[in-house]
Amino acid sequence: MSAASPVSEHLAVVHASVAGRTRFEVAGLYRCNRIKQRLESVLNDVNGVQCVTANVLTGRLLVVYQPDMMMEDIIVAIEEHLVDVGKIRSKPRQSTTFDTLKIKQAIDSAAGLFDSIPAIIRSIPIFSRSPAQSASTTNAEAQKQQAWHVQELDDLLKILDTSKRSGLDDEEALQRLQRFGENSLSASAARSDLSILLSQFNSPPVFMLCGSAVIAIMTGGLIDAAVILGVVIINSAIGFVTERQAEKTISSLSDTGVRTVGVVRNGQQSEINIEAIVPGDILIFTPGTYVAADARLLSSHRLTVDESALTGESLPVNKDHNFVAPKKTSLGDRSNMAYMGTHISGGNGRAVVVATAAATELGQIQTMVGEAEAPETPMQKQLDKMGTTLALLSGGVCAGVFGVGVMRGYAVLEMLKASVSLAVAAVPEGLPAVATTTLAMGIADMRKHKVAVRHLDAVETLGSVQVFCMDKTGTLTMNRMAVVSVYCGDKAYVIAGQQFIDDGGAIDAVNLRETRELMNIVALCSDTEFTEIDGERRQNGSPTEMALVDLALEAGLDVEALRGSHPRLRSRDRAEGRPYMTTLHPWKGGKHLLAVKGSPEQVLAMCEEQIRNGRRIPLTDAARHAIMTENDRMAGDALRVLAVAYRELDEDKMPRKTGKLVWLGLAGMADPMREGMDILISQFHRAGIETVMITGDQAATAQAIGKQLGLSGDKPLQVLESSKLEDVEAELLAGLVKNVHVFARVSPAHKLRIVQAFQDAGRVVAMTGDGINDGPALKAADIGVAMGESGTNVARDVSDVVLEDDNLHTMAIAVRQGRTIYNNIRKMIHFMVSTNLTEIEVMLAGIASGMGQPMNSMQLLWINLVTDIFPGLALSMEPAEKDIMANPPRGSEDAIIGGQDLKQMTIESGIIGVGTMAAYAYGLKRYGPGAAASTLAFNALTLNELAHAYSSRSKHRHVFNVSSDLPPNPHLNKAILGMAGLQAIVSVVPSFRRLLGTAPMGISDLMVLAGSVIIPLAINEARKPTTPEIESLDDGVITEPLTASEKENDAEDLS
Repeated sequence: MSAASPVSEHLAVVHASVAGRTRFEVAGLYRCNRIKQRLESVLNDVNGVQCVTANVLTGRLLVVYQPDMMMEDIIVAIEEHLVDVGKIRSKPRQSTTFDTLKIKQAIDSAAGLFDSIPAIIRSIPIFSRSPAQSASTTNAEAQKQQAWHVQELDDLLKILDTSKRSGLDDEEALQRLQRFGENSLSASAARSDLSILLSQFNSPPVFMLCGSAVIAIMTGGLIDAAVILGVVIINSAIGFVTERQAEKTISSLSDTGVRTVGVVRNGQQSEINIEAIVPGDILIFTPGTYVAADARLLSSHRLTVDESALTGESLPVNKDHNFVAPKKTSLGDRSNMAYMGTHISGGNGRAVVVATAAATELGQIQTMVGEAEAPETPMQKQLDKMGTTLALLSGGVCAGVFGVGVMRGYAVLEMLKASVSLAVAAVPEGLPAVATTTLAMGIADMRKHKVAVRHLDAVETLGSVQVFCMDKTGTLTMNRMAVVSVYCGDKAYVIAGQQFIDDGGAIDAVNLRETRELMNIVALCSDTEFTEIDGERRQNGSPTEMALVDLALEAGLDVEALRGSHPRLRSRDRAEGRPYMTTLHPWKGGKHLLAVKGSPEQVLAMCEEQIRNGRRIPLTDAARHAIMTENDRMAGDALRVLAVAYRELDEDKMPRKTGKLVWLGLAGMADPMREGMDILISQFHRAGIETVMITGDQAATAQAIGKQLGLSGDKPLQVLESSKLEDVEAELLAGLVKNVHVFARVSPAHKLRIVQAFQDAGRVVAMTGDGINDGPALKAADIGVAMGESGTNVARDVSDVVLEDDNLHTMAIAVRQGRTIYNNIRKMIHFMVSTNLTEIEVMLAGIASGMGQPMNSMQLLWINLVTDIFPGLALSMEPAEKDIMANPPRGSEDAIIGGQDLKQMTIESGIIGVGTMAAYAYGLKRYGPGAAASTLAFNALTLNELAHAYSSRSKHRHVFNVSSDLPPNPHLNKAILGMAGLQAIVSVVPSFRRLLGTAPMGISDLMVLAGSVIIPLAINEARKPTTPEIESLDDGVITEPLTASEKENDAEDLS
C-alpha cells in the first residue's frame, strides 16, 4: 500500500505516478458522506477535471484530470473546499424519514414521471412502513470518528470521560443520550401497499395502453377506452396481489432480537435497554451476550466473539484486551474490539462503548446499503427498448396512413378514426397482462419450493444470471462448527450423517474402544453445560467444544450420564505456554482419569502409548510420523485440529507436569459445507454460469474450500485477498474479477466493489448472503438472494429473493425457471408482435390500396384483448425445452426481440397478411364493401393468429412433425379450441354481431377461410430451420459438461 505524502494539514498525496490520475488522503473524509458529496460536487465543476470519486470507508479521494493540467491546481481546488471541514462534520444528522436529498435522487434517476412518484411517496411518513425516529435521534450530534483500536486505554477513557470501574452515572448517561441520540438503527422501509400498486403502472406497454385509451376517448370511442383501461386494471391487480404476498412472506421471517444488555452504571451492574446505551458505557460480556455497540475491550478472559454476521469469518474470533493494533489493521483482525451486531461465544470480559447507532461499523454498513443502487433488470431494459420501438412504430404508421388517406381524398375525421384503429393494431394490448401473469405464475411456482420472490421481474432476471457471487459462511456452509474428520487407531474416519465412516462403511463408534475412549475424553474434558430450553436439553459453550460433544451425542453416547458418573474434580484451562486443557475425574477401580485435549504437537509430545486394535501399545516414531502427516493433511483442508489423550492416575491430584499420556486421536473441525454444494456448483458451470466465493476467511482456508467446491472447474483456482483491492482502480478491477474464483478477507465495502466490478464488466450478477455484512452487495446485485432461516433482517430486507429454508439448491431450479420464463415470454412476444404486425399490414394495405378498412377498431380490440391473450398466456406456460440448461446465459444487452427476430416476424406476418387480404378481396368481390367482407377479414385474421400460436412454440421444431421432441402443452390446446369456439359463437349470436359489426357466413365463405389459414401456416412452418443438435440430458440434468468459453486475460494478475 502506498505511503501518503502530506501536502497540508488536510491533505496528503497517496499515489500520483500516473499522469492525469492522483489519489489523495483527505482529513475528515473517513465516514463523512457530507464531505464526500461536497468534494465530488465542487471538483467535478473544475475545468479540466474529468472524474472525482471519494471513498468514505478509506478516507481517500481519486481525481482524474487532463494530463496537461498541473496537480498543484487540483490541490488548490481541494484545499479551497476543505477550509470548513470542521463545520461540515459538526452539522447535526438530518432526518432519514423525509430527506429532500433522497427525493431529489429519486427524481433525477427516474426515467419518467411514474418512476419518480413511487420514490417520492415512499419518502413521505404517512406512506412509509419504516418506524418513526425519535426526536433525539433526528437531532443527534455526530459522534467523533477515531481509530479506537489504536488508542491507549488510559487515553481512550479520558477522551470518553468515563470510569473503568464505575462507568457513567445516570445523569451523565441521560445527557449523552440527549446529545448523541438513541442507540438504534432505522429499519429498512418495507414497500407500502401504495408503493407496490403504483409500481405496476410503471412500464412502457402500460403507458402506451393509457395513451391509446386517451386517443380513443378523444375520438369518441368510449367503449374502446373502457376495454383498454380494464386490461390495465387487471394487469395491475395481478402484479399487486403477487408482490404484496411476497412482501408478507419475507416480512414474516424477521425476528425481534435482544432488547436489553448488562452494563456498569453508578458503580453497579444493571440491565438497560439497548437503545439507552451511550458512548462511555461499560458493557459486561458473558457467553451468549449480544454486542449492542462498538466497544474497546477493557478486560478479557478466554473471550471469543462470533463475528460471522459482520465479517463473514466462520470461526469465533479470540479477543485480547492487551492486543496492540496498528492503524491499518483490518476489521476482522482487531482483537481488542467488539462490534455491534456480533455475539459473545465464550469467555467473559468488559468493554467501553466507543460508538453507537449510525457511528458503529454496522451503522456504516447500513449507510452503504442505503447508498447502493439496485440495477435495472435485463427484462426492464429490453421491454423499455421494445416499448419505445412499438411506440415509434405506432406513431409513424398512424401519421403515414393519416397523410396518405387525406391525400387520397378521405375525410379528415374518417382518417383520424382509421389512424386510431391502426394505433390499436400497433400496440399489443394483451402483452402487459400476459407478461405480468407469466411472472406471477413463476413466483407462485417458486413458492412451492420455499422461495419467496419479492419482485415479479426477479424471476426472469434469475434466468439471465451470468455470475453467482456466494458468501461462504451461512450460505455455502452451515455457520456452525462440527467435527468432520477423525483420525483414531491408525484409521481415518469421515464424519457424515452422524456416523463414523471408513473405507469399509459406517462403524459402531460406541462399541469400538479407540473411538469410544476418544468420545469419552472430549465429553468430559469440556466446559460446555446442558440447559433446558422449551423442553429440550441444549448445550451452551464455545462452538468448538459444542462440536466435540455433539460428536459423542450423535454417535449415541449418553454424555450427561457419563458426566454424572465421572464428575470433574479439577481442571486446568489453556494458557500462555500451555496450549491444551486438562481435567481430572474419578474413574474405574478406584483410579482417576486425567483427560487432555489441545494442540496436536504439544499433546503428542506428552504421549508414550496409544490405543490400537483395542490394546494399549507403545507409541513408535513411525506412528508419530503418521499422526503428524494426518494432522498436516487436516490443516491443509482448512480444518481446526485438536488432539485427544488421557492418563490413569492412582490419586486424586493433578500432576505438576503433564506427561506419560495415552494417545487417542485427532478431531478435525470445520464449518461444514451444506450437502451437495459441489454438485450445485457443477450444475452452474454446465449452464455457463461462473461461480465466485466471497469470504472473510484467511486465504488458505478459502483456497481449501474453493478446491473442495470445484469453483474453478478445470482451471487453476485463483484466490485474491482483499488487501490487494484497496488501491485497484475500478477499470482494472472490472478486468481482474473475471479471472478470480475466491475473494478472501473481504469487508462489506469490498463485497460491494466486487459485485459492482462484475457489473462493470458487463455481467448479470446474483449475490447470495445471510449476514449484516452482505447487505450492500445484496442490494447492488442484479439479484440479491438471502437466507430465510439463518439470515439477518438486514440481508432479508434488501434482497430480491429469500430462500425460506436456506436450501441453496433451489437456485438451480430458480435459474431453470427464469430461463424458461424468459424463453416463453419471447415466444409470447413473437406471437403477439407478429400478429399485431399482420393487423398493421392488413389495415395499411386496405387503406393505401383504396379497398377501405378491412376491420373496424372494435374487431381489432377483440383480436388483441380476447383472441390473442389466452393463446399468448398458454405460450407463457410452455414446459421447459430439454436444452434449457445446456446453453450459456444470454447477454445482458441482448434484445428480447433482435433484428433477425424482427425480420422473421415481418416475413411471417406478411404471409399471414396475404392470406387475410385474399379472404377480404374475395369478400369484396362477392359482397362488395361492408360488413360481409369485413367479417371474412376479421375471421381469417383471427384463425390465422390462433394457428400461428402453434407455430410460435419453437424456432426449430415443426408443428406437423409428430416425432418432434417438443414437450406437449395442453394449456395451448385448450386455449386454441376455446378461442375458436368463442369466435364461432360471436359469429352467430346477433348481439355479438351487432357489437363487432359482423355478418353471417356461408359454406363457401368457410372454405375460403380454411384455405386462407392452412396455406400461410404451411408456408411459415416450411421456412423453419432444421432442429439443432443438443447435449445428452437425463431428466433435465446435463450428462456431458459444456466446453468452457475462453475468458479474457486483459487484466493484471494481482493474485
